[in-house]
Parts: sequence; structure tokens; C-alpha cells
Amino acid sequence: MKNILAFAGSNSSDSINKQLSIYTASLVEGAKATILDLNDFDLPIYSKDLEAEKGIPENATKFLDHIKQSDGIVLSLAENNGAYSAVFKNLFDWLSRAEQKNWLGKPMLLMATSPGARGGQSVLQMAEDRFPRHNANIVGKFSLPSFNDNFSDGKIINDDLNNELKEEVKQFEKSL
Repeated sequence: MKNILAFAGSNSSDSINKQLSIYTASLVEGAKATILDLNDFDLPIYSKDLEAEKGIPENATKFLDHIKQSDGIVLSLAENNGAYSAVFKNLFDWLSRAEQKNWLGKPMLLMATSPGARGGQSVLQMAEDRFPRHNANIVGKFSLPSFNDNFSDGKIINDDLNNELKEEVKQFEKSL
């Protein structure tokens, strides 16, 4: 059985991206999912001075260990002002200092959702451009627009969007 890592690029207690990542992980056949919450990996704001003084924080190396132990990654990014959330950007900065190619070539299903009609497409485009430089193997991509209209009771309720996600999940499964 394969091990996948699922998380949201958010620290919101009711994160819609976490809900999407959990649902998506449940669709992956033949895999055991580890769901991570960024709130469990508190990190100081990255600075080169802090790194020089204290090194890489333990929570950054713990998170990196989860990536190393996984066979694939399901990641749903929150979009704040068209970019990564501050908590995710900070984690990403620390991870890339611990290991520059921090995604380690693991197959990744990259997603985003938002309450708006664009479904986090700006942050997806940013990540799709940036992550491969850190050895991301993006094998699928999905944007869920208008979360509150299309997601209920722990699942996507729009059949067309749900089928689109399931096609991306199939690609992800094949890459594991």
C-alpha cells in the first residue's frame, strides 16, 4: 500500500482547502493518507540571520520527514491576495533551506479552492511555475471554484467538477 501526504497551505481552523485535500485523499485507491495540519508545525518567520543563529527549526525537519516518507503529495493551496498564504510561504521557505529540492520528486496533485469563481487559480499558476524548481513532480492539477456552492457534507456536489477531480486523482494514482 502506498503512503500519501495530504495537507492544505492554510492554518485556518475551518480551512476549505483542508476540506478539499481530505476529500481528495479519500478518493485515492490503494493508499493510506496522512493528513497534516500546518498548525501542528509552528515555525518562526524565516530570516537568514535566524537560520545562521539557530539553524533549521525542528518543525521544518519534521515536515520534511513526512514528505520523505510519502509516496505522493496531495496539496490544496489557500490563496491570499493572489499568492500563497503567509503560513505556507514561511513553511516553504524553511523547507527549501533544509533541502533545496524539498518536494523530492514525489508525485503531486496540486489543487486550490476559494469562495470565488476563480477557485485559487492565481496561486495554482504561481505554484505550477515555482514548485518544479524545487523538484516537484506535478502530475495533476485541480481548481474548485465557488467552494460554498460546490462542496457540502465533505464532498464535491457538482458532478462535472467531481468527475474532473476524479480524472486528476486517476493520474495521481498511476504515478504512485
